[in-house]
Formats: sequence, C-alpha cells, structure tokens
Amino acid sequence: MLKGKLKSSILTAMLGAGMLLAGCSSETTQPQSNTETPQQDAPSAEANIGDQVNFQLIGIDPGAGLMKATAQAIEDYGLADWELVEGSGAAMTAALTKAYENQEPIIVTGWTPHWKFAKYDLKYLEDPKGIFGADEDIHTIARLGLKDDHPSAHAVLDKFHWSPDDMAEVMVSTIDGKEPVEAAEAWIAKNESKVNEWVEGVEPVQGDQITLAYVAWDSEIASTHVVAAVLEQVGYKVELSQVEAGPMWAGVAGGDADAIVAAWLPTTHADYYQQFDGQFEDLGANLKGTKIGLVVPSYMEINSIEDLK
Repeated sequence: MLKGKLKSSILTAMLGAGMLLAGCSSETTQPQSNTETPQQDAPSAEANIGDQVNFQLIGIDPGAGLMKATAQAIEDYGLADWELVEGSGAAMTAALTKAYENQEPIIVTGWTPHWKFAKYDLKYLEDPKGIFGADEDIHTIARLGLKDDHPSAHAVLDKFHWSPDDMAEVMVSTIDGKEPVEAAEAWIAKNESKVNEWVEGVEPVQGDQITLAYVAWDSEIASTHVVAAVLEQVGYKVELSQVEAGPMWAGVAGGDADAIVAAWLPTTHADYYQQFDGQFEDLGANLKGTKIGLVVPSYMEINSIEDLK
C-alpha cells in the first residue's frame, strides 16, 4: 500500500519515507524504555522499606525503656535517617490496626504479652546486636512498710503470679469490648483454683484502702485490674492510679502508691529500678517470659533490624 503512494509523486514519496522512518524510531525506542524502567525503579523490599514507612518507627510513651532501647538500636545499627515517633500504647496499636487492615507496611515498638499478637499475624525483627536484651519478667514492687501496714495486701501481692496466656485472655476480652473490670472478673471466675492460691491463708479486712499504680499498657491494665479485683474480695477498697512509667515508680518509692504489678525487668524499667533502688521492696516476678523489640506484620518481607539500613 505504501509503495502505491510512492508512485504518485516524488514529494509524497519523500514525505511517506520520512513518516516511515519516524514511525520505526518510535516503535524501537518505546519498548527499550519500558524494559529499562523496572530495572532502575523497582528496588527490593528490603532496600525500599524506609520509603514504604516514611522512615518512621512508631513508638509509645517517651518514658518507656522500650523507647530508650529503640533509640539505642537506631544509633547502633546506623539508622540515621530513621525517626522514632513518640506517642502512647493506644496510638501505636491504632496505627498498627489501620495498617494491618489495609495490608500496609508499618514498624512498631512492641512487647509480649500483648493482645496484638493474638489478633494479628506479627513477627519480631531479629536483633543481632542484642540491643533489646533477652526475655524479661514482670515484677511486683511494693512500697517500703507495706507488709507492716497492710499484711493481707502484701501477702496477696507476694503470691500473685500468672502466665502470658492468662494475661492475653484478659487483654483480648478488653479489646473485644469488655470493660477492664468485667474482663478481670470473668477471668477470675474461670480460674478460681489459681486465685485461691493467691488468697490462701490471707486474713480478710474491712474496707482498708490501698492504691495500685500502673501504666496505660494493655498488659498492665489487665494485670492491675485482676489484682485489684482479688484484693477487693479480701475486703480492700482499691484505688487505681494510671500514670506514666516515671511517676508510677516515683509513687511507690515516695509512698503515694502502695504497689505496682507492672515492673518490666531487667531492661524496660532498668533506669527507674536503679534510680529508686533502696526505696521499694521487690516481691519478684509475677509473670515470666516477656519480650520487647521492633515488630512488623508477617506479610512484610523483612526479617532483621539490619534490613532497615
């Protein structure tokens, strides 16, 4: 067909030839561009993870030892471009929930026991440098003199211990809509034998008042409400004081709070333990086998903190 047009005139032939050359050039150049672009603009998931999450690590309250450990990890792993976002436990879980529901990438500061591991498929990033330490325990800390002033409360607090699965059950009930008091009472009703161990031989009281302090972590909301409910069964009038980690420890050391069941040791609350050493009584671990670190949804193709570089 093109040859027929070439016969009509020399001008038409020259124009047709020019158009043909232009067309051939376009057809050969475009495929080359489409082939090269993915090779240049599609880095691996590991190399691109910073861009995917805006180089942000979603944290909790700034006073937590977990935040201090994360800041140390940023330094030790050479993550100068990364930002540790301060907030709260509730803000962190809200951000995680939103990202998870949309299958979006996110990196949060995390700990177990926590209900998010029961709700979502998550994983800890490996920590080759050991910045976040080994598994931790949660301790019960009492003010000095509590044993003399409230021997029954001291006895219950000293005997209190449970498992990560116990704690997770209360946390999930709360997240599913129950008030913390209701979730605690439901767990107690199902675990009478365990609770009986805590109150065995304890003398009942008549409305004596005791104050428990705690941080607004779902784990500590669960444990503190369970202990409060058991103390009320013994006859105490329990006041709950929700504060940040620093004031929680200062309250026990100064006598404004009678006890806490929320001391994460030896890493998370190490600074407070050292700061107030000698001003409290450590009743030992009430839960063993906790963990802290950086957490991501399992659908993310990243396995180690070193992959953030």
